[in-house]
Amino acid sequence: MKKVLIVTGAGRGIGAAIARGAAREGYAVAINYHRDEGAAEALLTEIRAEGGEAIAVRGDVGNEKDVHAMFERTEAELGPVTAVVNNAGITSRPSPFTEVASEDIERIFRTNVHGVMFCSRAAIAAFRRHGQGGVIVNISSVAAKTGSPGEYVHYSASKAAVEAFTNGLARELAAENIRVCCVAPGTTLTDIHANMGDPDRPYRVAQRIPMQRPGKAEEIAAPVLWLLSPAASYITGVTLPVSGGL
Repeated sequence: MKKVLIVTGAGRGIGAAIARGAAREGYAVAINYHRDEGAAEALLTEIRAEGGEAIAVRGDVGNEKDVHAMFERTEAELGPVTAVVNNAGITSRPSPFTEVASEDIERIFRTNVHGVMFCSRAAIAAFRRHGQGGVIVNISSVAAKTGSPGEYVHYSASKAAVEAFTNGLARELAAENIRVCCVAPGTTLTDIHANMGDPDRPYRVAQRIPMQRPGKAEEIAAPVLWLLSPAASYITGVTLPVSGGL
């Protein structure tokens, strides 16, 4: 069966690295993005220039109508969806929890938790339609374990929810040959920190990491691609830390 993968939040950073790597491994890739059309189109051009098959699909994963539209377009243009990586995630400026705006908490949970659930539900329906099983890989964060006190407690809570959801859903679907796994990156060199006004954070916190450096997007993408592959066919319900030893 043709391998068709949706990667949410795939225009930049870890999502782009996953989409790029998957295309090189023979997946037809739907590059989901919300706002940065230029980045998504640039990645699309790059993948196609290397002989890969891909489309770019705008959509807010926190909006269930957008999610359904994304799956419908992917299936119409690429074929039945066989795998999904729920990578889209956001945070806010680092601050103590008591100073976080209520609207930021709601916005983060809508994308990081509701979005994962909406996309997973659409993925399950797609897998059941073609009857060949499938794979979902959710992207969490080491923050789910550390809690990020004084900076991202609300974000950490959203990622802990993703890990609990992965655990339960994997067991619920295992008998249907649908695997659900999770990867928890540590501090990684992407533009998420700059976007939140703290571009030097990856280097500032490097001393907390046993390997003494932040990760690269490609180092997160590699285990995601492995979990998607037949090499991980007997693995479900796990959260794999990719965090330099944290």
